[in-house]
Amino acid sequence: MHTRTLRKNKNFKYLIAMLLFFIILGIPSYIWTRKNVTTLAGRYNSPMTPIIMIPGSSASANRFDDLVKTVNNKYGEHHSLLKLTVHTDDSITYSGKIRANDTQPFFVVGFQNNEDGYSNIKKQARWFNIAFNAIKKRYRFNSFNALGHSNGGLIWTMFLENDFNDSNLNINQLLTVGTPYNFEEKNTSNHTQMLNDLIKKRDKIPNNMTYYSIAGTQLYSDDGIVPLGSVDAGKYIYEGQAKHYTLITLTGNKAQHSDMIASNQFITIFHQYIIGNGVYNPNSPDSKQSAIASQ
Repeated sequence: MHTRTLRKNKNFKYLIAMLLFFIILGIPSYIWTRKNVTTLAGRYNSPMTPIIMIPGSSASANRFDDLVKTVNNKYGEHHSLLKLTVHTDDSITYSGKIRANDTQPFFVVGFQNNEDGYSNIKKQARWFNIAFNAIKKRYRFNSFNALGHSNGGLIWTMFLENDFNDSNLNINQLLTVGTPYNFEEKNTSNHTQMLNDLIKKRDKIPNNMTYYSIAGTQLYSDDGIVPLGSVDAGKYIYEGQAKHYTLITLTGNKAQHSDMIASNQFITIFHQYIIGNGVYNPNSPDSKQSAIASQ
């Protein structure tokens, strides 16, 4: 009788010990699950669709200040602006702020090392991923639109191919301006190493994304810096992979590489396709300008 009681007590202790073990084991999992459910719920319910912009080489996070001011003034809008600079030690400094309840704020990501060259662009793509994750964690949006000027478009492409793997986050529209997918090469039959590398990973480009590529034709064959054929080489990466691919050429006295983002043509395209998501708005100044031009 005494032996049977001891055995029961021993089994009971084992049972309690195992129960405590599973409870302790389950607590971190429960906390992780709660945290992720909260994050996903926050994203799902987020009304924010930011516009995230990357400048080209030698330009800082201040590159798009005039563009934001022009858009706000021209269209009577109030987009706020937050600028991030990623340093070579992977730290980030911030300038500006996002206004409460702003559903379409602008984020600009620049780099301390903003030099040209394939090796530097690959570093900048890694630094951009650091900044993007910081923005995503803080603001928990579930979709966004994007702009890349010059090499900024290359950084976007590398990011989409190598680091953009969040199934709960969508890029709706990407617009690049004067992006040299084949560097200075004018002949599209001659692929640089960078272009070949980007083509190899094209299957990683989101297939629900709409892509617009703008090329300047100030000198008919180039924008003063980037050959038209180099911009057009983006078709080897995006065409047939993205949901829609469109090449747009700008002409006129502001079709030069650095001036394009200040041209009225570009601002109209940017507002309609990136801020407006390509949705026709009959009350927009863009639509009114089109109507006047067609008369």
